[in-house]
Amino acid sequence: MHIPSLKEVVSAEEWQLRCDLAACYRLVALYGWSDLVFTHISAKLPESVSGAGNHHFLINPYGLMFDEITASSLVKVDGQCNKVIDSPFPVNPAGFVIHSAVHEARADAGCVLHTHTRAGVAVSAQQCGVLPISQQSTFVLASLAYHAYEGVAFRDEEKPRLQADLGNANFLMLRNHGLLVVGKTIADAFLSMYTFENTCRIQLDAQAGGPLTEVNPLIVKGVAEAMRVQTGGMGGAFVWPSLIRKLDKINESYKS
Repeated sequence: MHIPSLKEVVSAEEWQLRCDLAACYRLVALYGWSDLVFTHISAKLPESVSGAGNHHFLINPYGLMFDEITASSLVKVDGQCNKVIDSPFPVNPAGFVIHSAVHEARADAGCVLHTHTRAGVAVSAQQCGVLPISQQSTFVLASLAYHAYEGVAFRDEEKPRLQADLGNANFLMLRNHGLLVVGKTIADAFLSMYTFENTCRIQLDAQAGGPLTEVNPLIVKGVAEAMRVQTGGMGGAFVWPSLIRKLDKINESYKS
């Protein structure tokens, strides 16, 4: 599949964001979190790129597998999922409902990452939700919200309820549906989803064994500082370069 490069068409700042988002799609596929062509990762373009007062986003071309996505194939859309730059690829307005709801409500939402993984959906269906039984879970529980299932999320009328449920949380469990994270950057969102996904996998594994030992609630309260120390205050930026090196060793075509 030949995709004309946009490197000389868009600004250097937008191109870097495109490369990072394409890398994120490839990494999601690499780690086994994709669901064929379904789910999305959206990234908000800064106003320095989109223009003052404009809200533009990058999202996947609907129908491409996550391991096919490139910087140039990403589609630039506005808040209603209308194309801002002409693209030969279709977009999925229904799939953008959840993302647009989060971007509208959260000015700090530079990236919204949503998955339908087996472990994520399984825990989302458990009445107990996320249990405080692992170090990973403490990071999630420090900023976790829940949203009840209302069917396939393609109706705008659901957006106010989703926004209210999310509030200021950075982790959202969509009941009977999957996982969603909000990050200031693409790197932050990826690291958050890595932690959220592993929290769910660990919980399911632990539940298959004997009685569970829960973490002291006081530890959960102090976890934000622990995370800051763990990453040197850099958040996702601390691990992102190593993830890019890992991806580049496998396939650099996402940069095209």
